[in-house]
Amino acid sequence: LREQPIFSTRAHVFQIDPNTKKNWVPTSKHAVTVSYFYDSTRNVYRIISLDGSKAIINSTITPNMTFTKTSQKFGQWADSRANTVYGLGFSSEHHLSKFAEKFQEFKEAARLAKEKSQEKMELTSTPSQESAGGDIQSPLTPESINGTDDERATPEVMPNSETRAEPTQNALPFTHRYRFHSH
Repeated sequence: LREQPIFSTRAHVFQIDPNTKKNWVPTSKHAVTVSYFYDSTRNVYRIISLDGSKAIINSTITPNMTFTKTSQKFGQWADSRANTVYGLGFSSEHHLSKFAEKFQEFKEAARLAKEKSQEKMELTSTPSQESAGGDIQSPLTPESINGTDDERATPEVMPNSETRAEPTQNALPFTHRYRFHSH
């Protein structure tokens, strides 16, 4: 595993009975280590529990998951991808609240990571369109051509300085936009 656990605890692991969706089926015979992992290549947080070499929990935390404490020592969450509900029985209330706290923390981190990756996709798609648009427009605008000719012919005329100011005004919103993107 290239991933390192960021938080580990011990608990009895249960899964909801797929047939009844009511009864809990124990998937570990005794308390096993349940860990939160961060997968840096895919930027996701996961809950993994191994019983020997078998993964009895491999659940990717998504922003819409909820961890519910159903009793003082028992908590559960539904994993739609795995199409199951996981249950964890802890030895103490303290362990349960610690696990729930981490669940909340990594769920929030997952939400931010998701937003960031969506932002990144938007960022990469916008500048290329803008620059393409700019390239097509600039050779065709008659003002830019006239502007340069006029400047060469009569450098002292006042309206001229206005034309010269124009490109910088056009450029301004773009630099603002660019600066905003680069953060």
